[in-house]
Amino acid sequence: MQQPPLPYIHRDISWLSFNYRVLQEAKDPAVPLLERLKFLAIYSSNLDEYFRIRVANIRNLKRVGKKTKAELDFSPRELLKEIHRIVNLQQEEFSHIFEKQIVPELRKHNIFLLRRLDLDEAQKQFVESYFHNHLLPFVMPVLLVKQRIRPFLANAHLYLALHLRQRKKPLSESEYALVKIPSDQLPRFVVLPSGNGRHNLILLDDIIRHSVSWLFPGYDIQDTYSIKLTRDAELYIDDEFSGDLVQKIKSSLAKRQVGPASRFVFDREMPGHLLEYLKDTFDVGKNDMLPEGRYHNNFDFFKFPDFGMYHLKNKPLPPLPHPALHDTLDPFGAIRKKDQLLHVPYQSYQAVVNFFEHAAKDAKVTHIKVIQYRVARRSKILESMMEAVKLGKQVSAFCRN
Repeated sequence: MQQPPLPYIHRDISWLSFNYRVLQEAKDPAVPLLERLKFLAIYSSNLDEYFRIRVANIRNLKRVGKKTKAELDFSPRELLKEIHRIVNLQQEEFSHIFEKQIVPELRKHNIFLLRRLDLDEAQKQFVESYFHNHLLPFVMPVLLVKQRIRPFLANAHLYLALHLRQRKKPLSESEYALVKIPSDQLPRFVVLPSGNGRHNLILLDDIIRHSVSWLFPGYDIQDTYSIKLTRDAELYIDDEFSGDLVQKIKSSLAKRQVGPASRFVFDREMPGHLLEYLKDTFDVGKNDMLPEGRYHNNFDFFKFPDFGMYHLKNKPLPPLPHPALHDTLDPFGAIRKKDQLLHVPYQSYQAVVNFFEHAAKDAKVTHIKVIQYRVARRSKILESMMEAVKLGKQVSAFCRN
């Protein structure tokens, strides 16, 4: 008699459990305070990529034919429902960890994250000056007009959705607008005038909230809520074996920033009438909408200022140089002599960089093939590959961030 298949956890549900373990580090009081903020950033960065790649792929499986669906051992629709249920619970916990645990701990160390209603007169003047001197070229206010104006939301960029009423007609119907939060152009955390040993900060979002009425002089601002759209970034290549694969990859990469929505993130305090308006305006499905807290793109916590409080961080452990490969002039000779084990991050990655730099210049090397994941903006390895191409070598590099 054939045994029934063993139950298993779908890989994309299992991944959420992995990311939750990152979130658990953020709520562990034994972890240094600024490291807990970093774990919030890691959790958020991971989740953003998860929706851009994995969830986008599941969404596409919902649209395949019945024959293809029959070959799947799971229901894409049910899987998406379960993903959203789990993520919603995790996001509620994320907000609790940040607002009820980490923010109070920051205050104990005289680090205060202020909102616009917390500002004194000197800080208000600073914020208004900062807005006009730094933010004004980037905020791009847009008044939304249903079925007439539909602005494009850039992938993973932050926006404020505004609920407005005409100043001369206070009983008029609600109107809505968008303002960009240019966290891709300016620091997300801005240091405010402080004194008495305090370190005051404000988020870029709240600087705009404070000053946004200047952009809409004919309106009373009823309230503002942050939103973000994550777009499908999966590479869709139907046939890898015919035609120009490089050109197909280039074409697919070019579409990543304009792909369909895979997640519409909004402030869970947003009223239903505004949420429905945005849903219709940007043609977002009900199952693609996910509530979060007041702020999004929390991977910006990577750049949270430390004010020199190194005791709130883990003690640095500088990586050790590899005894045979770190800066040798002949990495191939060291490898020929015996196998070499590189133990990253305890040993420096410079040994790998050194290997590729020498391979690029070695006259005996004719071909180099490499897969790079999470490439730095200035990658020494990719610079070596470009140098190798200039020297006439055949180089194949597949990079994914």
